Amino acid sequence: MQIKLTSLMVDDQDKALAFYTDTLGFEKKHDIPMGPFRWLTVTSPEGADGVELVLEPMAFAPARDYQRALFEAGIPATAFISSDIAAEFARLTAKGVRFRGEPQAMGPVTVVLFEDGCGNLINLVQPAA
Repeated sequence: MQIKLTSLMVDDQDKALAFYTDTLGFEKKHDIPMGPFRWLTVTSPEGADGVELVLEPMAFAPARDYQRALFEAGIPATAFISSDIAAEFARLTAKGVRFRGEPQAMGPVTVVLFEDGCGNLINLVQPAA
């Protein structure tokens, strides 16, 4: 058994695709029409082969409530790993990404939260060397 897909609820698939590709630098893998929505996935060129992030439309009202509750509580929907969080922070800040503070050391990791503009907080994490 393997984990190859993980989902992230987004309020707008087009906006999410633009952010995750143009801003973060991920690559579109699948974009398949499925009724009013799409099976839309992105991959990281630096990530493990075959792992995809599904940009899930929020067609289910309780999903919107759940996403909003996480966001308002400051709880990240997911985390991404970086080998150089300072450089990633500078690169993304220059692209206008909204961070919730500066990278901070927390035990064996350095972390910082950012907003994806699609209703989610993402934790950017750099493990200790």
